[in-house]
Amino acid sequence: MDVQQLIDLVRLERAGVVATLAADGAPQAAYLSIAATDRGELVFDAKPDSRKVANLRRDPRIAVVVGGDRGVTLQCEGVADLPTGAELERCTAAYLAAFPEFASSFDAGAVVVLRVLLDWARSGDFRGEHPLIEDVELGAPPA
Repeated sequence: MDVQQLIDLVRLERAGVVATLAADGAPQAAYLSIAATDRGELVFDAKPDSRKVANLRRDPRIAVVVGGDRGVTLQCEGVADLPTGAELERCTAAYLAAFPEFASSFDAGAVVVLRVLLDWARSGDFRGEHPLIEDVELGAPPA
């Protein structure tokens, strides 16, 4: 699988689980809406005072699983940040293109955008007789 296929899969599935680390090292997971930028970054929103935001400010490592209910999954690992400036605008635009129904939360300042830069990803298609599992080539993003 290449980055464009990863982007297409995230845009089709639209949701997944993010896992972060609490201050004591305990895992904390949340199911939420996830979008992909044209560069292959994952983006999601969260309340500024949420556990996941506090966890990621302290330790940016994150694991994400996208999909599952159709028999197709994307497992990812990377680091998350809260983009600023032009990067924030780009990531917010990608998120709202996927989820325009959440625009009022952004307008009210009720949520922030988090971006995940992937270090590793693997897709799994379990719909056939034999599962197809392949690593994602995370090289250059699509043109």
